[in-house]
Amino acid sequence: MTRGYPDQIYLEQMSHEEVAAALADGCTTVVIPLGAVEQHGPHLSLGMDADHADALAERIARSRGNTLVAPTITVGCSSHHLPFAGTISLRPETLEAICVDYCTSLARHGFKRILIHSGHIGNFPVLKDMLGRLREAVPSDVEILAFFDSTKWIDTWRDAVREAGGDVSAVGGHADIAETSLMMVIRPDSVRPDRFEVGHLGGLSEADLELMWKNGIRSVSQNGVIGSPIGSSYAIGEACLAAVAELLIKTFDSEAGAASARR
Repeated sequence: MTRGYPDQIYLEQMSHEEVAAALADGCTTVVIPLGAVEQHGPHLSLGMDADHADALAERIARSRGNTLVAPTITVGCSSHHLPFAGTISLRPETLEAICVDYCTSLARHGFKRILIHSGHIGNFPVLKDMLGRLREAVPSDVEILAFFDSTKWIDTWRDAVREAGGDVSAVGGHADIAETSLMMVIRPDSVRPDRFEVGHLGGLSEADLELMWKNGIRSVSQNGVIGSPIGSSYAIGEACLAAVAELLIKTFDSEAGAASARR
């Protein structure tokens, strides 16, 4: 994905006058993408989750219209990946503080709906935990919506991979056929096909998850891959991107409608 479109959606590329004009014209929704800088096996770059979050944000904004995209919060909560070189991890309270500052700044300027999603599933529980406090930090007429359903996310990937003709058993959620394929679309030069390796196959049990959160991802996958990148393709990547973008859009629209009905 490249930036610099004539019809700008990226907040940091606009002047303050252009942002003020967009708000005056009713462009009062903004997307905040969350990412991570962490290992993704031997075949993907550390910034994969941030690239993914950014690409999803663009699709959300262009599909909804009257929506801008705030700068991606590139680093996330990745302590379970720290045994791998290059991983950078924020404490949950640090990520929350950044999100609070983003939301209060944007609300001050007149944004009325803030949509938050993450390209890194490891941010989901942190985002779920902070959501109530984010809402308390902004005026009551500002709506903050966030997506953090990892089961729906992974199931959506499985369906997309299946429909694109891929091997569903290769979906594991980290540096797998889904993530590798979508990076073939977003940033193909970051994919190293000669370094594809099978990782942990099959679902992670509750015991596996507890072990991973306690001792790091190496306790369940020595190469840091959950699933397998083998069989990845551009077509699968497009299917995964489109499916998750649609999931996010539908979820945000549904939650916004429910919130309006409660008022």
